[in-house]
Amino acid sequence: MKIQLPAVPDALYHEIVIDGEFPVRGGIIRLIDNEHYASSFGLQWNVYAKTQLDSYNGTTIFTDRLKRLSGGTLDVFNGKLILEAGCGAGTFTDLMLRNGGSVFAVDISSAVEANYANCHTFPRYAVAQGDIANLPLPSAQFDIVFCVGVIQHTPDPEKTMTALCQHLKPGGLLIIDHYSHEYPISPSAWLLRRLLVNRPANVSLRTVQALGAVLIPIHEMCLYLSKTCIKRLAQKFTDRWLRWSPMVDLQYAYPQLGKKLLREWMILVTHDTLTDTYKHLRSSEQIAAYLEQCGMVDIKVWTGGNGVEANARKPA
Repeated sequence: MKIQLPAVPDALYHEIVIDGEFPVRGGIIRLIDNEHYASSFGLQWNVYAKTQLDSYNGTTIFTDRLKRLSGGTLDVFNGKLILEAGCGAGTFTDLMLRNGGSVFAVDISSAVEANYANCHTFPRYAVAQGDIANLPLPSAQFDIVFCVGVIQHTPDPEKTMTALCQHLKPGGLLIIDHYSHEYPISPSAWLLRRLLVNRPANVSLRTVQALGAVLIPIHEMCLYLSKTCIKRLAQKFTDRWLRWSPMVDLQYAYPQLGKKLLREWMILVTHDTLTDTYKHLRSSEQIAAYLEQCGMVDIKVWTGGNGVEANARKPA
């Protein structure tokens, strides 16, 4: 089957070729028929479908991150055919489309439903539910392959990176990230994760929401006390609390979000932390070495975001 996406800025069309014929339901190409290991991700992105969209929350949090990942400018996406591997609800899909890209978004989970709801009005867009390590696509179709917040959650990160590189055209740009060995998680979160992983997705999400209702006000109180005359005493309590609490505290990183959105983000990110079936860790050196093994060139790897960020090119 073939999909045609209008290109920008000219009148040419990008064509995506898929090996075989697959059903389209609800505007989404169904390359697989279940969520495999990612049902918790699917649920969280459908419940919090717009929470992390810059165009919804009025911030530039992910715009700034996307600029960093792509080398300092969003112009690299203009007029390019992009495979977004692991698209979630569309945090980055939305930004790449708004900056002139033609995006084929793929996710293994039901997050594709939220992605379609958020992005289907863009003309240069298609979305599929599929396994990014086993996509039925001919090789070397895409100018850019983008995979952020995903590889560490797949069964085999090296297999996933190999597959991503194969989808690039000669000279194409790969943009990825990965958790590092310094991934921050409290002992209580590790314990809670052991209880929640592989539980039914709705049970896990309700558990984290209930925890948030109890614990987030304590996090907010710590922030408030840190601004009072007893801030030195409050800091000692806060340090100990943050080491114990299973909630991911984002108040200090993203104060611009405001109370309501901060609470949503903290529940969303905590749920992500506690319910992922796979949580692989890799160093910058390991990522660089494997990209080199895949034959990539102009490899740039640095510490940032979730741990390790990288971009590289396929030899022209």
